[in-house]
Amino acid sequence: SLIEFRDEERNILFIEKLKKAGLNFELNKEDIIAVEENLFEEKTFVISGVFENFSRDELKQRIVLLGGKVISSISKKLDFLVAGDKMGPAKLEKAEKLEIKILSETEFLAMVERLQD
Repeated sequence: SLIEFRDEERNILFIEKLKKAGLNFELNKEDIIAVEENLFEEKTFVISGVFENFSRDELKQRIVLLGGKVISSISKKLDFLVAGDKMGPAKLEKAEKLEIKILSETEFLAMVERLQD
Protein backbone atom coordinates (compact mmCIF):
# COMPACT_ATOMS: atom_id res chain seq x y z
CA SER A 1 0.00 0.00 0.00
CA LEU A 2 0.99 3.64 -0.28
CA ILE A 3 1.41 4.03 3.48
CA GLU A 4 3.75 1.02 3.65
CA PHE A 5 5.78 2.47 0.78
CA ARG A 6 6.00 5.83 2.53
CA ASP A 7 7.13 4.26 5.82
CA GLU A 8 9.99 2.15 4.40
CA GLU A 9 13.39 3.59 5.38
CA ARG A 10 14.78 3.67 1.83
CA ASN A 11 11.67 5.47 0.58
CA ILE A 12 11.81 7.98 3.44
CA LEU A 13 15.38 8.81 2.38
CA PHE A 14 14.34 9.02 -1.27
CA ILE A 15 11.47 11.39 -0.44
CA GLU A 16 13.83 13.57 1.62
CA LYS A 17 16.21 13.79 -1.37
CA LEU A 18 13.31 14.85 -3.59
CA LYS A 19 12.26 17.53 -1.09
CA LYS A 20 15.83 18.84 -0.87
CA ALA A 21 15.89 19.00 -4.66
CA GLY A 22 12.84 21.28 -4.54
CA LEU A 23 9.92 18.93 -5.15
CA ASN A 24 6.88 20.13 -3.21
CA PHE A 25 4.57 17.42 -1.89
CA GLU A 26 1.90 19.77 -0.55
CA LEU A 27 -0.76 21.86 -2.20
CA ASN A 28 -0.77 25.46 -1.14
CA LYS A 29 -3.86 27.64 -0.88
CA GLU A 30 -3.20 29.26 -4.27
CA ASP A 31 -3.10 25.85 -6.00
CA ILE A 32 -6.44 24.89 -4.47
CA ILE A 33 -8.03 28.21 -5.43
CA ALA A 34 -6.75 27.85 -9.02
CA VAL A 35 -8.39 24.44 -9.34
CA GLU A 36 -11.65 25.67 -7.81
CA GLU A 37 -11.75 28.75 -10.03
CA ASN A 38 -11.04 27.06 -13.34
CA LEU A 39 -13.60 28.89 -15.43
CA PHE A 40 -12.93 26.58 -18.38
CA GLU A 41 -13.50 23.20 -16.73
CA GLU A 42 -16.51 21.51 -18.36
CA LYS A 43 -17.66 24.78 -19.96
CA THR A 44 -18.72 25.15 -23.58
CA PHE A 45 -17.44 27.84 -25.94
CA VAL A 46 -18.25 29.07 -29.43
CA ILE A 47 -15.50 30.96 -31.25
CA SER A 48 -16.72 33.41 -33.87
CA GLY A 49 -15.11 36.16 -35.90
CA VAL A 50 -11.51 37.16 -36.60
CA PHE A 51 -8.97 37.65 -33.81
CA GLU A 52 -5.96 39.92 -33.58
CA ASN A 53 -3.57 37.66 -31.65
CA PHE A 54 -4.71 34.11 -32.40
CA SER A 55 -6.23 31.96 -35.08
CA ARG A 56 -9.51 30.28 -34.21
CA ASP A 57 -7.69 26.93 -34.08
CA GLU A 58 -5.22 28.32 -31.53
CA LEU A 59 -8.09 29.57 -29.37
CA LYS A 60 -9.78 26.19 -29.63
CA GLN A 61 -6.60 24.36 -28.57
CA ARG A 62 -6.17 26.65 -25.57
CA ILE A 63 -9.79 26.13 -24.45
CA VAL A 64 -9.50 22.35 -24.74
CA LEU A 65 -6.17 22.28 -22.87
CA LEU A 66 -7.82 24.19 -20.02
CA GLY A 67 -10.69 21.71 -19.79
CA GLY A 68 -13.32 23.41 -21.93
CA LYS A 69 -15.21 22.20 -24.98
CA VAL A 70 -15.65 24.09 -28.25
CA ILE A 71 -18.94 23.69 -30.06
CA SER A 72 -20.10 25.24 -33.32
CA SER A 73 -23.56 26.63 -32.65
CA ILE A 74 -25.26 28.99 -30.23
CA SER A 75 -27.72 27.21 -27.93
CA LYS A 76 -28.87 27.11 -24.31
CA LYS A 77 -26.02 24.63 -23.65
CA LEU A 78 -23.42 27.31 -24.43
CA ASP A 79 -21.53 29.00 -21.59
CA PHE A 80 -19.33 31.52 -23.48
CA LEU A 81 -19.21 33.13 -26.91
CA VAL A 82 -15.70 34.35 -27.76
CA ALA A 83 -16.44 37.20 -30.15
CA GLY A 84 -13.88 38.51 -32.60
CA ASP A 85 -14.09 41.18 -35.28
CA LYS A 86 -16.42 40.63 -38.23
CA MET A 87 -18.59 38.21 -36.28
CA GLY A 88 -21.96 37.54 -37.85
CA PRO A 89 -24.76 39.62 -36.31
CA ALA A 90 -27.11 36.62 -36.12
CA LYS A 91 -24.81 34.75 -33.70
CA LEU A 92 -24.40 37.82 -31.54
CA GLU A 93 -28.14 38.46 -31.46
CA LYS A 94 -28.93 34.83 -30.58
CA ALA A 95 -26.31 34.81 -27.79
CA GLU A 96 -27.72 38.02 -26.33
CA LYS A 97 -31.26 36.63 -26.51
CA LEU A 98 -30.17 33.48 -24.63
CA GLU A 99 -28.20 35.62 -22.12
CA ILE A 100 -24.92 33.87 -22.90
CA LYS A 101 -21.73 35.51 -21.61
CA ILE A 102 -19.98 37.20 -24.55
CA LEU A 103 -16.20 37.57 -24.27
CA SER A 104 -13.99 39.84 -26.33
CA GLU A 105 -10.50 38.59 -27.18
CA THR A 106 -9.14 40.73 -24.33
CA GLU A 107 -11.62 39.31 -21.80
CA PHE A 108 -10.85 35.77 -22.94
CA LEU A 109 -7.11 36.34 -22.49
CA ALA A 110 -7.74 37.78 -19.02
CA MET A 111 -9.56 34.55 -18.07
CA VAL A 112 -6.59 32.50 -19.28
CA GLU A 113 -4.10 34.68 -17.42
CA ARG A 114 -6.04 34.36 -14.15
CA LEU A 115 -5.61 30.60 -14.36
CA GLN A 116 -1.91 30.85 -15.12
CA ASP A 117 -1.03 33.28 -12.31
